[in-house]
Amino acid sequence: MKILFTAVNSKFVHSNLAVRYLKAFTKDMDYEGKIREFSINDREEKILEEIIKEKPDVVAFSTYIWNVEMVGRLADLIKRVDENIEILYGGPEVSYDSTIFLKEHIGDYVIVGEGEKTLREFIEYKLGKREITSIRGLVYREDKEINFNGNRPLMSLDEIVFPYEEDEDLNNKIVYYEASRGCPFNCKYCLSSTVHGVRFQDIDRVLKELKYFVDKKVRLVKFVDRTFNCNHKFAMAIWDFLIKQDTETQFHFEISADILKNEEIELLRNAPDGRFQFEVGVQTTNDEILHNINRFVNFSDIKEKVVELLSLRNIKQHLDLIAGLPGEDFQSFKKSFNDVHSIKPEEIQLGFLKLLKGSSMREESEKWGMRFSQYPPYEILSTNNISYFELLELKKVEHMVDKYYNSGKFNYILEYFYPKFETPFDFFYSLGKFYESKGYFDRSIGNNEYYKLFLDFTNEILKEDNTRLKEIIRYEYLLHNKKRGIPEFLKGNITKDEEREIKERLREEYSFREYFIEKFTIDIERYKKCGEIYDKDTYSLLNNNNKFIFL
Repeated sequence: MKILFTAVNSKFVHSNLAVRYLKAFTKDMDYEGKIREFSINDREEKILEEIIKEKPDVVAFSTYIWNVEMVGRLADLIKRVDENIEILYGGPEVSYDSTIFLKEHIGDYVIVGEGEKTLREFIEYKLGKREITSIRGLVYREDKEINFNGNRPLMSLDEIVFPYEEDEDLNNKIVYYEASRGCPFNCKYCLSSTVHGVRFQDIDRVLKELKYFVDKKVRLVKFVDRTFNCNHKFAMAIWDFLIKQDTETQFHFEISADILKNEEIELLRNAPDGRFQFEVGVQTTNDEILHNINRFVNFSDIKEKVVELLSLRNIKQHLDLIAGLPGEDFQSFKKSFNDVHSIKPEEIQLGFLKLLKGSSMREESEKWGMRFSQYPPYEILSTNNISYFELLELKKVEHMVDKYYNSGKFNYILEYFYPKFETPFDFFYSLGKFYESKGYFDRSIGNNEYYKLFLDFTNEILKEDNTRLKEIIRYEYLLHNKKRGIPEFLKGNITKDEEREIKERLREEYSFREYFIEKFTIDIERYKKCGEIYDKDTYSLLNNNNKFIFL
């Protein structure tokens, strides 16, 4: 018997942890298991072809909000090609209303909740060693009936099997790992709130497994633990171990900033620059709204710890906001954005509330007048406090923030514009409206157009001369792009005489096969240090690694 563990990931660079857990937990059994990973950007016809060519007896799909519709279509196509291939679903998107899901979709089985033990017993059933009625956590089709054998108790994490193979190729992949399951908090929009308690793996085992990633020189390991730092000693042991490793591997953690202890911050002070990335779920800075979603914390506590971490200057922080939360209106969200922006984290993520199946937020939707899509990902459309059109405006802001702020490639340009608006939100809002007026939301635009937009925005919206701005844009462009690709509208105006004089003066110090000479009409160094724009001809050398040397 052959089971094809099939993952349709949201991006090519992602790896699927669930299918690896399932295969690893059953690798000692007398069956053939194989993993195939695709992405939602692949053509369905190609995925179907690859699945059928494997000649599986069972196709096991890992199902999430981002792929459930595609998976449903693939299951239908598989059955049309070969009705003898059985379809097994698992994952968070099918674990809540599993019986209804199987009634409404092509397929044969659904695993509810944690899948390792249920799959193992399912394989025993397929091998003729167990009755299907004895398998807890399994929904199955029998004749025209849909049956469910009841929920399975949560397993001990000591029982799980390390999901990665020794010879597995993880180059250019984001690798996922979990040291714990569960969450101590009960946020109403999150499915983790439906399962109480946190289970931890043995710490010695965790450290041994993390060494595997270090030895394989994995680029990025993302911990999927819902609140990584909820256990002080556990988090300290892992951070201390990773700090001491000689590695370029980066590690990403979701943390709750307000519960960070001073001892943890002192330890993190020793982390090599870029070793750790922290994702902090702020969601809103309105304390009343935080309480509406069962987050009994004040933003001031979150801010205090985030600012402390930023002062270390060695950990990249990603702060999340969610639009459409119960009780929050447009102005409140605007304030939340400005509050978070004032901290100046490396990234700000503007998300939109999703009313997941089984979440208490969905159960309370009528109380808050929430209208949301009945189709995955179940995103909010409006509430009693914020309209559909206001959410559309926030989506424009989200696009501008993601492209211009989060990329880190426009920082000096953004600093030029912030003082010209009452708040940073007002700037991104205005820029988004201008972006829309140019029709850029309706088509892909090239890299150079992202820079030119600022010049056009200054001319048409601010009605200001953009001569000085052009110098800042040119500097930032050259920091992140190759000089040979610089567009005509950003080229400098250095004369041949000026260039000849500088080369003669510096010929003994620098090779002009490696360096280019750039001229600016403002003092770029002064602008970088204090934000002041001072008219002054300044010269610099630029090499192919985008390094500037000011003369």
